[in-house]
Amino acid sequence: MTVQRQLEQAERLCAQRGVRFTPTRRHVFTLMAEHKGAVSAYELLDRLKELEPSAKPPTVYRALDFLLSQGFVHKVESLNAFLFCDHFAEHHPMQLLICDRCGLVIELHDEAINQAFRQQAELHGFAITSQSIEAHGRCRSCRAETAAS
Repeated sequence: MTVQRQLEQAERLCAQRGVRFTPTRRHVFTLMAEHKGAVSAYELLDRLKELEPSAKPPTVYRALDFLLSQGFVHKVESLNAFLFCDHFAEHHPMQLLICDRCGLVIELHDEAINQAFRQQAELHGFAITSQSIEAHGRCRSCRAETAAS
């Protein structure tokens, strides 16, 4: 799906949810949609300043908080970065595979992993309020490069 179609879909969802999709939120959404992989708030700020020269860190963080609350992006906790979600129109389980060599982030949607995690939490009497499942390692390409050298 093109960035323009994703933006249109996000606008429709915001209208249905009764939330404001301000110009700054649109800009950050578009920057995230155009970026492949995880990006830090400060990298986004540098790019946002090209569109909004007066943008400051709180500007980006407020926009990211909004995008997170709407499910448009995910936070990659271990990298303190953000990842655009191509599946934002529907609620879905999410797990991340993160390559420590090249920085590739792969988003998985495995309900069985989430269910097992919830069951383990319940067995221990734990109520999950926030969840982030991330695994670090090497992607296929980096593993192949290492094996070839």
